[in-house]
Parts: sequence; C-alpha cells; structure tokens
Amino acid sequence: MELAQLKYFQVMANIRHFTRAARMLDVTQPALSRSMAKLEKDLEVPLFKRNEGEIELTAEGERLLRRVDRILREVDSAREEAGSANAEVSKEFRLSFIHSLGSYVLPHILQDFRALYPDIRIQLNQQDSATLAQQVAAGETDLCLCSTIPTTEYSAWVYLWSEELFVTVPLGHPFAERKKINLNELVDEPLIAMKSSYSLRILVDQFFDLAGIHPEITFEGDDVSTMSGLVAAGLGVSLLPKLAGVEHPELRYIPVSFPICKRAVGVAWNTQRQLPPAAICFQQFLIRRFNDESKGISDE
Repeated sequence: MELAQLKYFQVMANIRHFTRAARMLDVTQPALSRSMAKLEKDLEVPLFKRNEGEIELTAEGERLLRRVDRILREVDSAREEAGSANAEVSKEFRLSFIHSLGSYVLPHILQDFRALYPDIRIQLNQQDSATLAQQVAAGETDLCLCSTIPTTEYSAWVYLWSEELFVTVPLGHPFAERKKINLNELVDEPLIAMKSSYSLRILVDQFFDLAGIHPEITFEGDDVSTMSGLVAAGLGVSLLPKLAGVEHPELRYIPVSFPICKRAVGVAWNTQRQLPPAAICFQQFLIRRFNDESKGISDE
C-alpha cells in the first residue's frame, strides 16, 4: 500500500466516477483502475460497487475512507512541520509577556534562543495579565508567556515552570528573622500588591482567601521592582516571587507555611490561528528547555 494509492482512493471515493477522477489526478483511467484493483487485492476486501462508470463505496470502503482522511491529514501536517524546520530562518513572530518576567527570566531565555536562531526576529510586548488574555483571544499575539489564563476552545496554555511566592518584608521588621510564616499572621500588616488586572494580584487574593484574612492594601503597583522598593522603604509588606538576578539585600523573603504559595508560568496561544514557523520554533524551544530543567532537578 502506497500513499499515492491512498490519495487515488480518496479522490475516487469523493468523486465516485473513474473518468472524472482520473482527469483530476492527471492519470489514465486504466492506470487508476489498476491502482484501485491492487488496493482491493492488498486489503482483501471490496471497496467499490461499480455500475457503468458510476461507483459507490462498500461498507469497507466507507470505513477505509475515514481512516485515509486522517492519514492524509497527518501526512500534510508532517510535511508542513518539516517545511517549517527547513525554511529560511529570516522569520518573525510576536511574543507578549507579563511584567515580572522582563527583568531577568525572559532576557536570558531570549539570549539563549538567539544563540541558536540568530536570524529570527521577535516583536516583544509587555502587558498586564488581563490585556494579555484579550490579545491571545483576539489573535493579536502569536505566543504569550504568562501565568495561567482562562482557556477557551480558541486558546491553549502549557505549563513551563513555577515560582514560589514569599512574604517580603524590610530589614528590621518583626518578621525579618522568621524561617517560615503562616499567611494569616499578616492580618494587621499594610499590604503592597499588584493592581487587580494582574494575574499575580489574582493569585495573592486567592491565597489570602485561603488564609481567611484580607489585609488593608496601601499601594497597588504595576511591577515587582517598584513594589520591592516600597517594601524596602518600610511602607508595607508584600507577597512576591524572588526574582533571580534582581538583588534586594535590604529585603527578607520568608517562605509561607500555609497556604502553599506558588505561581505557575506557561506559554499560551490562540488555537484558531496558524502559528508562524518562527513562533513554533520558539514554542518548542521553550517546552524543551523547561522540560529538560525539570528532569535535571528530579534526577538530583
């Protein structure tokens, strides 16, 4: 059985006429007839009911058609992927990301990606989580690095890594020397938090709900660096990730004993739009990178 035979069969099954099918396939009618006869012989089942040029599919033919449609779709997808891998590298795609990734994590990811694919151009867009979710839904970005977003039938999100969130206090704070802390101990502390449109703020609100408290918010910010600076100045405490490469020696990061405070980060895209080859390349790079990192951690 060959792919050409399956393609011939698919056309025959849809047109149901030898002469017209042969004309569409650009082969002679006898050659098409021989090919279909050989397919029936190989499968040892009748596929057609013939009647003066007009044909009908047998029950076996109908079942085979469903399988052939799937096989040929997979073959087309494989060809597209192979073409994407071998296409010229001078490509471009759009990448959106949440603010807190811009200070350290994303620059290192892009640096490593560019070392492998120096000719791929990336249009970067930094936004709050609500705006990013809208961009994904509207197809205004190709890929989005973000915390979990509401997924619909038109969007997908794949987990990449997680970040622990710490109670963050300034030096000299009564909690500064604590090894662990229960979140409900912050009930009387002034809280510095992200604005409500950010996924980090949504998570923080959920964690305080679990702890059964709602501290008074004294400031709502747009980025982790600003919030860290305000905490260092003694204006309140916060619940923040400890960003690698962004040192704040005047702060103390205290692990939370309850509830477990972690933020998942992943890559999202619109499933209704075909991703540019360069975006597929970056998407696969991300998944490989963090899959390898998680394996390395589990092997230690």
